[in-house]
Amino acid sequence: MTKNECFNLGYISKRNGNHGDLTFVMDVDDPKRYEKLETVFIEINNTLVPFFIKKIQIRGSNAVVTIDGIDTIEKAEELTKSGLFLPLSFLPPLSGKKFYFHEMPGYTVIDKRHGAIGIVDEVLDYPQQAIFQIKFGEHEILIPAKEEFIVNIDRIKKQLELDAPEGLIDIYIDNKNEESDEV
Repeated sequence: MTKNECFNLGYISKRNGNHGDLTFVMDVDDPKRYEKLETVFIEINNTLVPFFIKKIQIRGSNAVVTIDGIDTIEKAEELTKSGLFLPLSFLPPLSGKKFYFHEMPGYTVIDKRHGAIGIVDEVLDYPQQAIFQIKFGEHEILIPAKEEFIVNIDRIKKQLELDAPEGLIDIYIDNKNEESDEV
């Protein structure tokens, strides 16, 4: 299993108790959805290694977890700060204007005023807000990934329809045209 086939569930923050239990910090909208989790992939030396879960107790956005084979403080300490991953198939399907960051690359972006403006290269995840990074020829266009700017997501056609704030795309298009004039 590779990271491209998985999503980040969170990370192991610390050991819990004296028998090898671990505290998972879960970076998901609904941690309770994972209360019957049986397996998790833990990143060890840039490799995803599967572990079986014996017991899991959800506590807010955290979980206290007993993993098969991790039964000492030393073994638990070795796993702290490691990333947690699950296969993409564990994610529930989304509809409407909701999307997963990993599904957007490759979508054609169509703006209400400018028409087709490029292809989503990546969704940049910044603490303040997510941003669509759109390839526009040799350049890029950056548009906040806010629900209020999204008109429609067509998952069949792989199209993202936007109504970007007036003037935002012009900044990028005008810069491209000016650079072309200079050559």
